[in-house]
Amino acid sequence: MMKRRDLLKTGLKTGLVAGAALAAPALPATLAAQPIKGSVRDRKLFDIAQRELNRAGPAIWKRDIVGIADFGVHSAQRRFHFVNLDRQEVQSYHVSHGTGSDPEHDGWLNNYSNVEGSNATSRGAYVTWEWYVGRYGTSVRLGGLDPTNDAALRRYIVMHRAKYAEPTHIDRWGRLGRSNGCFALGEEQFRIALLNLSGGRLLFADSLGLNADGSIAQRPQYEPLQPERPSDVQRYAPGSF
Repeated sequence: MMKRRDLLKTGLKTGLVAGAALAAPALPATLAAQPIKGSVRDRKLFDIAQRELNRAGPAIWKRDIVGIADFGVHSAQRRFHFVNLDRQEVQSYHVSHGTGSDPEHDGWLNNYSNVEGSNATSRGAYVTWEWYVGRYGTSVRLGGLDPTNDAALRRYIVMHRAKYAEPTHIDRWGRLGRSNGCFALGEEQFRIALLNLSGGRLLFADSLGLNADGSIAQRPQYEPLQPERPSDVQRYAPGSF
């Protein structure tokens, strides 16, 4: 015969189970996916950043923020994207390309090169290394991770500040000045880059051509200009005009 104490325990357990069933609503069979943050272009940049991180593997040891330089749009556009994967945010800034990639100086990148002395921009993935003080003041060394940019270190391809990469240069000339193949930014943009992209993060450069609305940029068609013999200023200070 069941004792009175055992009956009380059994009743208490039954009441607790029943109460829990009433208090906790049944979960749906499937949970609805949460919408991804950002615009159409942002979502494309998230995908590219994650793809390139996976491709680079252990060469990148800080994987929270990725820099993506989109040289498929005009230099007057904000085409250097700081892609924060942790926060699902994108901030965009201006960046210059090399003289050898734009001999006509019309603001559009025509070609890439990994050759020393070409003064051209190189396509591919880079790892950002340490800061140092050089010709352009504080700069960030870059290591090329692809056959298309593996000469970056001996070509002195770095990330640095430059007056010709300031937004005010666009106001005057309608485009940024050109570098010798480096990723040149304005003063404030470079300060942000030092804090967000240096020290083992990924920088990826390619002609993606992504407009702000996510559409693909269309380069205007025109008869190419014949390049003139460069002046000394153009040869030795390519970004100053």
